[in-house]
Amino acid sequence: MNQRPIYLDNQATTPVDDRVLAAMLPYFTQHFGNSASINHMYGWEAEAAISQAREILAQAINASPSEIVFTSGATEANNLAIKGISEAYFSKGQHIITVQTEHNAVLDPCHYLQSLGFEITLLPVQPNGLIDLQELEKAIRPDTILVSIMAANNEIGVLQPLAEIGGICRQAGVIFHTDAAQAIGKIPLDVEEMKIDLLSMTAHKIYGPKGIGALYVRRKHPRVQLVPQLHGGGHERGMRSGTLYTPQIVGFAKAVEIGLAEQKSESQRLLTLRHKLWSKLQTIPGLQANGDLDRRLVGNLNFSIADVDGAALLLGLQPIVALSSGSACSSTKTSPSHVLLALGLSEKLAYASLRLGIGRFNTADEIDLVAEHIMATVSSLRQARVLEPNLQI
Repeated sequence: MNQRPIYLDNQATTPVDDRVLAAMLPYFTQHFGNSASINHMYGWEAEAAISQAREILAQAINASPSEIVFTSGATEANNLAIKGISEAYFSKGQHIITVQTEHNAVLDPCHYLQSLGFEITLLPVQPNGLIDLQELEKAIRPDTILVSIMAANNEIGVLQPLAEIGGICRQAGVIFHTDAAQAIGKIPLDVEEMKIDLLSMTAHKIYGPKGIGALYVRRKHPRVQLVPQLHGGGHERGMRSGTLYTPQIVGFAKAVEIGLAEQKSESQRLLTLRHKLWSKLQTIPGLQANGDLDRRLVGNLNFSIADVDGAALLLGLQPIVALSSGSACSSTKTSPSHVLLALGLSEKLAYASLRLGIGRFNTADEIDLVAEHIMATVSSLRQARVLEPNLQI
């Protein structure tokens, strides 16, 4: 069969939108200058494009363009935020708070800092994936220097209450960082209203190119200090050295611009498709949703199916649909999802879970086909399990 499977792994990455690609192309061949070359028009063209992109990204989160620091992606942005704060505020304290369900791009830097003597508090989540705000308040100490809580979970799509978290942190005088890799361009984000001090983002989750991201760093009320993690040239106000990748930055901004312009209509379309899929799957016995079904990304659906072998389920679905059982960044690991375990699922049920990411280019017909194939595959696996004890060799 030559037909490619239906792509439903849009939380892992997304195809580049044609409009984004069209915006990027001239900056590979015509306007290819280095934005740091200030003595000729090639450099001026690149700098103008980057300045415009910075303005677009800043407007998307109600920030100032000077507060946008370009990085290679959200992983680097998270590392810059967490490690940069830990060094800059070391004299104030060595206590950081994050959540058990965070992406490894947050958890791993925290574990690294722990090996250096920092104390890390991992907040638990409730069965619906949301944190308990009272638990956050209790966890903050006089030596707490950072709270890092993601906006939208990459596996279960749950949306944390950013404004409430920001209010608690501001009241306590603690810096608040959020990993918004899955949220930028998809949900409203306002760093002033939500009292966010650091915000990580990336392009490839919103139909932009891979390899480009950014970190918002608050400049006033309060002014956030960061120690750079890359040195060599003093780019990005000294926070992140390296020649700026103009085509990627232009593409990132275009992707965000499109996402914001179409956010309302696209959110409704994706929600309709998700409701359609979830409704069709209700005939499967032992089906359960993972994470709050209301406070989540509209294109995300994560569920587990009891009494089904997870590996066999994924294998059976592969010819028809491309999806995953968890984070793409840790899909090569044999251990079950740490996010699902944090929700209270057993290892067996965590293995038998699927993450479906519905995106801009999916259609209602595709959703019908995927639902039918999931139901048929589950039925086939269960039938084989019943017959297996009676097989004679």
